[in-house]
Amino acid sequence: MNLIKKLKPGSNPGKHAHPESKKLEEKFYLASQWKLMWWKFLDHKVAVFAGIILILFYFVALFCEMIAPYDPQHRDVHHIYAPPHEIHFIDDDGFHFRPFIYGYKLHVDQETLNRTYTEDKTRRIPIKFWVQGDGYELWGFWKWNRHLFGVNVDEKFYFLGADRMGRDMLSRIIYGSRISLSIGLVGVTMSLLLGIVLGGISGFYGGIIDNVMQRLIEILRSFPTIPLWLALSAALPAHWSQLKVYFGMTVILSFIGWTGLARVVRGKLLALREEDFAMAARVAGVREFRIIMKHLVPSFTSHLIVSVTLAIPGMILAETSLSFLRLGLRPPTISWGVLLQEAQNVRTVALHPWLLYPVLFVIVAVLMFNFLGDGLRDASDPYSK
Repeated sequence: MNLIKKLKPGSNPGKHAHPESKKLEEKFYLASQWKLMWWKFLDHKVAVFAGIILILFYFVALFCEMIAPYDPQHRDVHHIYAPPHEIHFIDDDGFHFRPFIYGYKLHVDQETLNRTYTEDKTRRIPIKFWVQGDGYELWGFWKWNRHLFGVNVDEKFYFLGADRMGRDMLSRIIYGSRISLSIGLVGVTMSLLLGIVLGGISGFYGGIIDNVMQRLIEILRSFPTIPLWLALSAALPAHWSQLKVYFGMTVILSFIGWTGLARVVRGKLLALREEDFAMAARVAGVREFRIIMKHLVPSFTSHLIVSVTLAIPGMILAETSLSFLRLGLRPPTISWGVLLQEAQNVRTVALHPWLLYPVLFVIVAVLMFNFLGDGLRDASDPYSK
């Protein structure tokens, strides 16, 4: 039910309105700002769909050990560059409710050493759920060996093919989602903190502090983005552990991304600092930092949420680009950008196009964040049409 469209400020159902209309009107006028935003967001079907997809993405990233059919570092020299398996329900015996795949026949050309895989229809391999497989530690605490789906231990199932070492691409993409998606959240959180603090100080105090802060932002924004990324990423020591590299990447992306949020906060504070509630707090002796954080910033929280949602895709693309150029995360760490390093050779991509599948997940994640941001932007003004 679109309550906001039925009952907008100024609408008058009349004295003889239906009781249900009066209840809707009362519900609308007694609703909080957040509830009105939630109702408006639910009316944006594309944004709701995008939110569901993103929740699914993060759920998969959170339980990647259990959902991935194989260990991402598991190698199989017998299935190097194996193409994706085709899932079947029908064979010569008719229809089967349980999906299945056929085994591979491998032929190696003795002159070119090219590998050719064909289906061996004499080997029908059923796909099962909650199968035993490679052992893992869920979140580093619980040891288990059950996976959401897969095949018998002595068989192989490559839903999205295998790479040059015979590692399952689907498992590596699922594991890579944990870093690629989390680096966006962590990076934007750090950018948000820097943007609120520095932008808040700039907008609240104004004067020479505002001039210095704005000149600093303009200097940072004047640098070409890619060369700046390259320079800062190259500064990371080569002997660092992958955990330190991940943290360094997050700091670098936050250092570059805070300027836009800072300008948003500054602009809002310039408009709100002379409002009555801000002046009343100042007269009452409230400390200036508390006025900024407790009175001014919450008044445009919805706008900040929209800005953050639209900034996360930029962080994901930045990590993917740096890792693809071998200047960000490096193997054995797994991210979508690291996986795309396998697709830098044109000949390899032409022969094994499934190595580009991580790009599809990057595109879907970025699009879903943009659609979600559009919905949140509309919901931030629940009285608009």
